[in-house]
Amino acid sequence: MSETIREKAHAIAPYIIGMREDIHRHPEASFHETRTTKLIAAEMDKDGIPYRLLEPAGLIAEIKGGFPGKTVALRSDIDALSITEKTDVPFKSEVPGLMHACGHDAHTSVLLGAAKLLSGMKEELHGTVRLIFQPGEEIAQGAKEVIKQGGLEGVDMIFGMHIISAAPCGTILMREGASMAAADIFKIKVNGKAAHGSTPESGMDAVLASSAIVMNLQSIVSREVAPMMPCVVTVGKLEAGTRFNIVAGEGNMEGTCRCFDVKLHHELPGIIDRIAKDTAAAYRCTAETEYQMMTEVLVSDPETIRLAHAAAEKVVDSPDKIQEMPLILGGEDFADYTPHCTSAFAIYGGGGGMPQHSDYFTIDENSLEIGAAMYTQVAVDYLTSHS
Repeated sequence: MSETIREKAHAIAPYIIGMREDIHRHPEASFHETRTTKLIAAEMDKDGIPYRLLEPAGLIAEIKGGFPGKTVALRSDIDALSITEKTDVPFKSEVPGLMHACGHDAHTSVLLGAAKLLSGMKEELHGTVRLIFQPGEEIAQGAKEVIKQGGLEGVDMIFGMHIISAAPCGTILMREGASMAAADIFKIKVNGKAAHGSTPESGMDAVLASSAIVMNLQSIVSREVAPMMPCVVTVGKLEAGTRFNIVAGEGNMEGTCRCFDVKLHHELPGIIDRIAKDTAAAYRCTAETEYQMMTEVLVSDPETIRLAHAAAEKVVDSPDKIQEMPLILGGEDFADYTPHCTSAFAIYGGGGGMPQHSDYFTIDENSLEIGAAMYTQVAVDYLTSHS
């Protein structure tokens, strides 16, 4: 009986784990992943996989099969977070203030494992596998750079995954349609007129106007969005005023919007701007808004999710390990790829227990071979089904 992809992944598990621990020791900030890129390039050289470097960091490699066919892309992200690690693992971060606290070290090593597996069976492949080692996901700019630099040219389907420590090791979760929210950032500057606190009528109170804007923004969720449509509007930062007895002349706030509806996502900048300006005007102030659309809604193609589900059945230990992915209000810049080609996204259980972005974030390294096997199985099955 021929060896399964999962069995092949198990055989190279020590390699994948070793890569993960090396990358974990040396985390790098978004768009500064120089060492990580060199490490990936060295591994591509060892396996004879051609590649090209991205600017300012990252890498795209290609494995051409022995038969003509479609092109499937597999994507991992490679950047770390600005967090000081507090775990006591022997391979903990050696870089003060930086840590792989979201699992991107796992993503990189898993795709390196998939590259090794796919390279070993390239003569059997009916098409091409493109490997995208993407920088800058944590600042939601990396996917945009990959697209600008031609990373999706000629790609028929792209598949991505994210490890989640809260999900049990050995599980794979998927969802048709929208699964992860659009995640945006907005800033509002309120302009008033400073005055003595004893004569408020002579000023235009930016504190009062700013406070009212914060409150009125919540009416978006309660009155402008359908009750069954999830939406979050959060003002996380508010600064106004300089002294207890001065009517503030300026206020500044920053916040985020999250939703799962593509149409609503593109309407939110106008809604935020309208509420900010009109509310400020009610208090004789003015408001200026700056809205940055960070990531799109992550939408997975139903047919491709069904293909991925079938691939997962060949990878997991039992059918109950394949579960429906819950709606996640966190953003993921893989979503920026989805308007350009057929796309699907999944998460796999890391089993570490601690939440993403925690300074105690850990994973069960047994999850890595499952991730590598899943990437490989999806690529093989897609190319075979379209040969």
